[in-house]
Amino acid sequence: MLEPTLNYVMCPDADGGHRMAYWQWGDALAPHVVVCAHGLTRQGRDFDTLARALCNRQEHAVRVVCPDVVGRGRSDWLKNPMGYQIPAYAADMLVLLAQLRPTTLDWLGTSMGGVIGMILCGQPGLALPVPVRRLVLNDVGPVMQWQALQRIGEYLGQTGQFASLQEAADALWATSSSFGPHTPAQWLALSAPMVRPLPQQPGCLTLNYDPGIAVPIRSVTAESVAQGEAALWQLYDNIRAETLLLRGAESDLLSGETARAMTARGPRARLVQFEGVGHAPTLIADDQVQAVASFLLHK
Repeated sequence: MLEPTLNYVMCPDADGGHRMAYWQWGDALAPHVVVCAHGLTRQGRDFDTLARALCNRQEHAVRVVCPDVVGRGRSDWLKNPMGYQIPAYAADMLVLLAQLRPTTLDWLGTSMGGVIGMILCGQPGLALPVPVRRLVLNDVGPVMQWQALQRIGEYLGQTGQFASLQEAADALWATSSSFGPHTPAQWLALSAPMVRPLPQQPGCLTLNYDPGIAVPIRSVTAESVAQGEAALWQLYDNIRAETLLLRGAESDLLSGETARAMTARGPRARLVQFEGVGHAPTLIADDQVQAVASFLLHK
């Protein structure tokens, strides 16, 4: 079975820099690069199924790159948790893209990863190696429902302690059932990279992210979210990449009203909705994989 290679890129910060890990799939020399950026508490192995599907399309040589955003997965943790901010994540991605040197660049972002994508695509003059050609926004847009952010905040930073992978997977399902139907095997595979051994406690596992990522989120209010909408809409309206918007039909983060507005302004995204799914589609189900593959690999 096709497997990725683990790579690192050094990124600057005010405390001397940090390493960001990224998983690379497919032909390491392929000039067509698809970057897949994950959600708030997740990591780059979320995209294993999609990456394999894209790389197995023999008619199209592609490199799929799935970073672990700093503080998650195999990436370093920051010394100052206030550094866990979206603009800083976007700056790290610019460093990564400079190292990858694509000649054709596509971006897929789930939730937080989609906001990073809007920043990269919506600011003319950024030091991208090439403009983003096609953009996939997975269940995210300029307006994020406050109730959903509150729901996520209830478990954010609580990395837990588990006696087994199955116990951790069950706990993850309790906060992530909105991802939609998964077989037990699919959910266990999706959960495995989400845990790490708990130091000084042999046999125990904990979630694989820095609890400090919750620190900046605690200062977010309904008012600050509302104030940020205008800036996000401006970024969205500046996007020139061909854009596909994916939405879980039961999403509590991306409303149907916002999704429809996104089809009528800016890049006029093409909207695909998945029934029986909330926030956010995991891009494992065949119809979800096919929607992305046909969009990204169609010439």
